[in-house]
Amino acid sequence: MSRVTINRWLKRMSRRILVDQVKQSLLRIFAIHRRHYYLMRGSWPRIAEMFYWPTVQMVMWGFMNQYLTQRAEGVYIGAGMLIAAFLLWDVLFRSQLGVSLAFFEEIYSRNLGYLFVSPLRPQELVLSLLSIAVLRTGLGVGVAAWLAIPFYGFSIFDLGWALVAFFCNLIFFGWAIGLAVVSMVMRYGMGAESLAWALVFVFAPITGVYYPISVLPQWLQYISWCLPPTYVFEGLRELIGMHTVNMMFLSYALVLNLVYVAIAAALFLVAFRAARQRGLLLQIGE
Repeated sequence: MSRVTINRWLKRMSRRILVDQVKQSLLRIFAIHRRHYYLMRGSWPRIAEMFYWPTVQMVMWGFMNQYLTQRAEGVYIGAGMLIAAFLLWDVLFRSQLGVSLAFFEEIYSRNLGYLFVSPLRPQELVLSLLSIAVLRTGLGVGVAAWLAIPFYGFSIFDLGWALVAFFCNLIFFGWAIGLAVVSMVMRYGMGAESLAWALVFVFAPITGVYYPISVLPQWLQYISWCLPPTYVFEGLRELIGMHTVNMMFLSYALVLNLVYVAIAAALFLVAFRAARQRGLLLQIGE
């Protein structure tokens, strides 16, 4: 065999090896893509999360822009209005996150199954999650509220006893959201974990955290008035702007919160019972 023939054969073999390497590389890349495809297809929360943040941010700040545009000739924002709104919004966010994270900690440490072979009852677990959420919220938001005094010269504690009513109503609604998230995790697994950070922000654009409900479309206002935080933030604006406490708003918020917490607690118990019957309590997080 001549040297030219050997060289041609070597070049041909090198091309084949190179082509095979490229094919194997593409197959491995495709396998990763396929793995994520099955993961996304089997978990609708992950799909929703992809579109969630851009949409919510656009909607919320769009309404804010619309409100300020309509008031361009004389924008009035009461003293500390945005700071107070932010702090109260964080109460809601931290409350629901406290419930969710307290439950997730048991999953991360693979302790959930051990809890339920003990005499602990589901309703006792619910109460412990809610009380932990109150402590986490009080510590987290309390520090921020105190720091607002030297930084901005605004004290949310000047709101008086109404602050306690606002705080409690937002805590209650946070409990409802947190229990709903925990129920989703027990039903769909840790694929629903992202709801702990995402679900609460669904309510931000439609509960008037930073702008009045009147800027929303009429059909959306009907939905908004069915949510307890709407009455809290509308009552906050009335308190700061007019120095009056709307007791009707606080009453409506409390009644709605009792309904939502009861529904969320029932949802948790149903999800827990289903997870126990299907043997999912030991498999969550695996």
